[in-house]
Amino acid sequence: MSEYDAYVDQILQIEYEDIREVQRTLDRDTVKAVIDRLLQVKPHGRKVITAGCGTSGMLARRVAHSLSVVEIPSFFCSPADAVHGASGAIQREDVVILFSKGGNTGEILNFIPICREKGAFIIGVTQNDDSVLAQHADIYFKIEVKNEADIWNMCASASCNTIAAVWDAIAFTAMRFNGYTKKDLMLIHPGGRVGEILTQERT
Repeated sequence: MSEYDAYVDQILQIEYEDIREVQRTLDRDTVKAVIDRLLQVKPHGRKVITAGCGTSGMLARRVAHSLSVVEIPSFFCSPADAVHGASGAIQREDVVILFSKGGNTGEILNFIPICREKGAFIIGVTQNDDSVLAQHADIYFKIEVKNEADIWNMCASASCNTIAAVWDAIAFTAMRFNGYTKKDLMLIHPGGRVGEILTQERT
C-alpha cells in the first residue's frame, strides 16, 4: 500500500460510477436515432466529421477513429482549421458531430452556420439543454456526467471517458448491423498485434 492508493481508488470509483449512471440516464430513442443516421453514411456515399476543442477535441478524434474502424468513414476537423478553409470538406448530408460539454464553445458554434448553408446534419453532444449547440443541432445527444475526477470537479476527465464509452457502444453496435466481417477488419487493420492475430487466423 502507498500514500496514493486511496486517491487512485477514489478516482477510479468516480469513473466507474459515471459510466454506470449514464447507462441508466441515456435517452435510448436518441441513441437509436444516432445509430440509424450513422448506418446510412457509407451506403449513401457520405462521411462523418467530428470536432471539439481541448479534451473534447481529443475525444472527437477518438470517436472519428472508432467509427472509421467499423467502416463508417470519418475524420476529425480541427476547429481552428475549419474557419481557414478546412470546412470545405463538409458537404451536403454529411454528418457533423460536435462535442462541447457546455455547448457554447465559440470555435464549435462556428460550424453551425457552415453546416446549415451546406445542408449537413448536426449531432450535438453536450449536456447543457439551454446551450446554442443543443438548440441548433438536428439531434441533441445529451450525455450528462455530474462528477469529474479532479479535486475541484471541473477538469474534463471522467466525463470524457464516459462519453467515449457511450460512443464505443454506438460504434460497435453499428458494427453488428452494417454487415461488417472479420475479413473487413483484416483488410483495414493489417498492422500491429491485431493484424498479426488476424493474419495467423487466416493461415
